Formats: sequence, structure tokens, C-alpha cells
Amino acid sequence: MRFVLSQCCLLLAAVFCLQSADAKPIRLATYNLNNYLVMDRHVDAVWRPSYPKPEADKKIIRQVIKQALPDILAVQEIGTLPFLEELRADLAQEGVHYPYAIHLEGVDQVRHVAVLSKLAPAAVVKHSDLDFKYQNGRKRVKRGLLELSFERSDGSVFKLFVVHLKSRWSDVKADPESQQRRSREAEACRNRIIERSYDLGITDFVVVGDFNDHPASSTLRRFYRKGDFDIGALVPASDSRGEQWTYFYQKQVVYSLVDGFVVSGALMPEVVAGDGHIVDIPGVLLGSDHRMVYLDLADPALEATD
Repeated sequence: MRFVLSQCCLLLAAVFCLQSADAKPIRLATYNLNNYLVMDRHVDAVWRPSYPKPEADKKIIRQVIKQALPDILAVQEIGTLPFLEELRADLAQEGVHYPYAIHLEGVDQVRHVAVLSKLAPAAVVKHSDLDFKYQNGRKRVKRGLLELSFERSDGSVFKLFVVHLKSRWSDVKADPESQQRRSREAEACRNRIIERSYDLGITDFVVVGDFNDHPASSTLRRFYRKGDFDIGALVPASDSRGEQWTYFYQKQVVYSLVDGFVVSGALMPEVVAGDGHIVDIPGVLLGSDHRMVYLDLADPALEATD
């Protein structure tokens, strides 16, 4: 009898070790694709109306994605659903497969947010109803808020919230660079995120995307705190040279950090090494004026074996 129990214990230990060995971090990435759609644009110094993103630019974007190989990829400035499916099909042709594609239709009918994922979402919620008071009326969050839930190997769930906030372009004299509008968008998204996480007893979540503002801005502060309540913190990220910019504004020759991850306090200890990474392969800015940012989330089952 003792021999049988001993053998059973050894078998269970072997199965547990095998599962732990198979467990690996989940890689999350965010990437603004810079108008992956049809629009009027200059191509090879020629003005071309209603022209798709050039194939050479798309090739660089795919190289960036293949460099990082994220499990879950949030994208901004993708066109309608067929553009997302085109990107997914082109990646599959090059050996990178994303079985799941989630696309959000927001108020902005041109530029959208979306997610490509190797992992099956446990749930998807598309928030296109968010609005806020602005000037003498109300406005909607232009690209909405995309919410996905994922289950990890230990059965725990974390949520991913994808945003692309208002750009700095403005035709409202009372709101230069759209600072007020962008902050109000952030506030509306922040309030919904709290409702969909902390208010439901869920403390593991990531807010990811293009915030169109710097880390110390009023926009980003909306995602860090609400009054005395701590929500999350921005994960630091840098490239192979230690540089931290993610966006290059060529017109003014300005480099800035506008893309990244705000991670909840409960989930922050699972960010591998406590930081993220910016992809800086040669020619990266030929594909987009933004650079991809990614981080790894440690698997809780793997941590439990330490």
C-alpha cells in the first residue's frame, strides 16, 4: 500500500513539474500602425488620393511583429475589419498565426483599435457608448474602449483594456492640442475600467494603447489614481540603447513616449523584470511613426513553484 501511495505521489509531482515547465510568460504588445487603411497620402513623393498603406510599410510592420512575437497584440490606427483580417492573413503566410481577431467600431469611422491574439479570450466587451462633458455639450470617446478577459494556467483571470485617445490636433481655440478633450476621454475610460474591474472584485488588469500624451500628463494621471484611490502605474520601457521614446513627430523632429501599459497594483509584480521593451529594428520608422512596446507577464502557476 505504501508503495502504491509513493508511486502515486511521484506521478502527481511529475505531472505538476511538467505543467510548470510548459508554463511560460504571456507577452503583451501595443503598436500604432500609422494609418493601416485607405486615405489620401504621399507615396514616393507623389500625392495619391484614396491610397492604401504601401506594401513596403506593411512589410516593416510585419517584421516588427515577428521580432517581438507577442501572444496578445493590441493595435491602433487600423482600418475597418477587412484591414485587420488582411494583416492577420499576411502574418499567417509568414508563419505567425493569430487565431483570434477582435475589432472595435467606434465613433471614428476611419481609425480603429483591435486585438490579434494567440490566446482565446474568455470574454469580450466593446465599449462604444462612453461620453463626457466637453465645452458646451457632450462628446463620445472617439475610438471607444475594448475590453478582453483572459484566463491563465492557474485559472485566474486578467483583463486587457485597449485605448487610443484623442490626438493633439484641435480646431477648438479654447482647447489647444486637445488637452482637455483627451483628459476627459481618459476620465471616461478610467471610470468604466474601474466599474469593469475593481467594482467586480477583479484586481488584475492592464490598460494598453496610444495615450497621445506623456507619462506625467493629466491624461495619464487619470489612469494612475482617482482621488485617494490607486488604480495602476505606467510600466517603464526602453529600447536596446536605453531610449524610451515610442513616437517620432517628423514635422517638428520631436521624439516622445505616448504608447505603453498602465498595470494595476495587484498585477505589477507579475511584470517580468518590472519593465517593458521597445522594438528598434533597423528601418522601424519606415513602417509607422510609432514603435511597438511589449512586456511579459509571468505565469502565476510558474511563480508558485519558486
